[in-house]
Amino acid sequence: MERTDLSIVSVNISEKKGTVKSPVEIIELEETGIRGDAHAGRWHRQVSLLGEESIKRFSSHAGRMPSYGEFAENITTRGLELAGTLPLDRLASGDVELEITQIGKKCHGSTCAIFQEVGDCVMPKEGIFARVIKGGRLKAGDRMEYHPRKFRCLVITLSDRASRGEYQDKSGPAVIRLIEDHFKVRGRGISTKAIVMPDERGRLHEKMEEAREEKYDFVITTGGTGIGRRDITPEVVRPLLDKEIPGIMEMIRLKYGAEKPNALLSRGVAGVMGSSLVYTLPGSVRAVNEYMSEILKTLEHLVYMLHGIDSH
Repeated sequence: MERTDLSIVSVNISEKKGTVKSPVEIIELEETGIRGDAHAGRWHRQVSLLGEESIKRFSSHAGRMPSYGEFAENITTRGLELAGTLPLDRLASGDVELEITQIGKKCHGSTCAIFQEVGDCVMPKEGIFARVIKGGRLKAGDRMEYHPRKFRCLVITLSDRASRGEYQDKSGPAVIRLIEDHFKVRGRGISTKAIVMPDERGRLHEKMEEAREEKYDFVITTGGTGIGRRDITPEVVRPLLDKEIPGIMEMIRLKYGAEKPNALLSRGVAGVMGSSLVYTLPGSVRAVNEYMSEILKTLEHLVYMLHGIDSH
């Protein structure tokens, strides 16, 4: 995983919400956030961070250099543009590990001293929020490592003929191209692995169980969703799902089935298996393009939901 270092220039707390935070010598991070800070709790915005780079840019607008903690940030950093991070990225320092959960926030101008003074605030645009994964102590002068989260995707093509080398698999590579392009535009890294196998229940079941154990973010299959004797993908996958997500597949079948009735015959399923999102697609490239165009619209939102992040 890539790593970038940054430094902590101030740690700050406040006992009441809606007030600026004051610099302190050290902060204690625990399961619910920072001990003694008003924003600690069992939610996804336990710790707030703001970069000194953002504060300095805002100072020209404010006509003065704001103090550390004045934007209600718990941790003021230097060396990384925090607004360029993404949810599920992590920050680590010694024993402490934070997981980023939100970029920016709604501005509460009526209760924000900076907003009342200047008519604007940088925190809603460039501040970030995190939750505590591992607790410990932090102080000014400590170094932090930034670890961007890289998603992992397993693509399984079910095809007797392709597995025998009688023709080249095209649907699996189509899935990989679409999902890689999707996350590249969003600045998110993703690694992909492709497997081609025959339409065999035992082998598919084994690979799905391995994917659960290896905690892939996404498992996408192509092929085996029809009604042929060897079409067994939904029968193998559905019992492995902890939660099914029927709406996405129902909508796709109805949308494309309105023009091409044969699209209604696919039996693909979608759902959650452990920490993985699973989708079973038909085996044609055209169907892959149609299904992925809809699946990709909700993919990140589902990932965040799965990890307990409220991204509404």
